[in-house]
Amino acid sequence: MKAKSKKLEIVYEDQWLIVVDKPSGLLSMSTGKKGDVTAYSILNEYCRVFIVHRLDRDTSGLLVFAKDQDTKLALQENWDEAVQERKYLATLEGNIEDEEGWVESWLYESPKSMKVHSFALCEGDTPERPPRKGWQFASTHCITLRRFSLEGQAYTNVEFELETGRKNQIRSHSEWIGHPIAGDKKYGAQTNPFGRLALHAHRLSFIHPWTGKVMKFTSPLPKSLKI
Repeated sequence: MKAKSKKLEIVYEDQWLIVVDKPSGLLSMSTGKKGDVTAYSILNEYCRVFIVHRLDRDTSGLLVFAKDQDTKLALQENWDEAVQERKYLATLEGNIEDEEGWVESWLYESPKSMKVHSFALCEGDTPERPPRKGWQFASTHCITLRRFSLEGQAYTNVEFELETGRKNQIRSHSEWIGHPIAGDKKYGAQTNPFGRLALHAHRLSFIHPWTGKVMKFTSPLPKSLKI
């Protein structure tokens, strides 16, 4: 199935779930605005689906929907345990010197700006005991893939792997280390060489809730993010 205007593609389907490749610019689900076209609304014209997790509007890549309430709950309630791999590709502003590393922080979403802020861990902090109400521990693994220059601006291609799956985790961590994702004005980016947020959900593997099989999926980097 492919929606002509948004090119939402089903990459896998069985009797319990659907995995799709979502384009940048398409909401995962409605914000409440009447007439919103979303991945959810497009799929519901094909068959009834239930939200399992989300991608930001401007993030492209792999997204999972359930076909029934039991599958939705089975995936959501055990998501962190079921997911074996979550990898994203991104282009960050600036030249990142490290070849590999971890970013760990507390995340907090401001109710006014709806922006997720990062705060440093202090000695004695543990993921299970946040120092303030509403703070969440977040951990991201980063690998530098390529450094390049475009119109005098330095950029770095990075692969991110999520150890935790918090809202806007990669975007907040990128800003926090001083290298925001290209095109991410909300999180400090000064450039937009691709005309979109340079973030793509590239690889996803998880344990199927009913068969127990490890499901592995890869979405290639879209042409809009290639140089």
